[in-house]
Amino acid sequence: MKSVSVADVAANENNLVGDDYVRIGDMAKKFGVTLRTLRFYEDKGLLNPRREGSTRLYTRRDRARLKLILLGRKVGFSLRDVKQMIDLYDPTGTNAKQLRLTIDKSEKQLGRLQKQRLMLDEAIGDLTNHLAVVRQVLAERTAPQASAAS
Repeated sequence: MKSVSVADVAANENNLVGDDYVRIGDMAKKFGVTLRTLRFYEDKGLLNPRREGSTRLYTRRDRARLKLILLGRKVGFSLRDVKQMIDLYDPTGTNAKQLRLTIDKSEKQLGRLQKQRLMLDEAIGDLTNHLAVVRQVLAERTAPQASAAS
């Protein structure tokens, strides 16, 4: 997945063209999510598609927000954290508050991920060592049987 920054998404939101809408099915296919996921994000206030009858139509802004939602989920942010960060976006402002919050949350999440990596590396090492011991025990227990069968 291509890296997306808050600034990239903000730039895309400013280029919104009048009738640039995508239906829910096309949106789901483009981003590899289910219709249910898109409806869930709408229920949580993360996306706000235009409605024509029962048809949901997504703007560039919605697509930009979905990119950030998926990036946030990929790196382990809660939906609440993602919503806090993207809701602070102001197309006419400096977005300094949004950027500071994003840095703060990102640094904390990076620390959590690094800690998880260390724990995973340790677990992989332990399992690798255990697997070697079990293979050795199996080889020792089956070797005499193979010799007796000859």
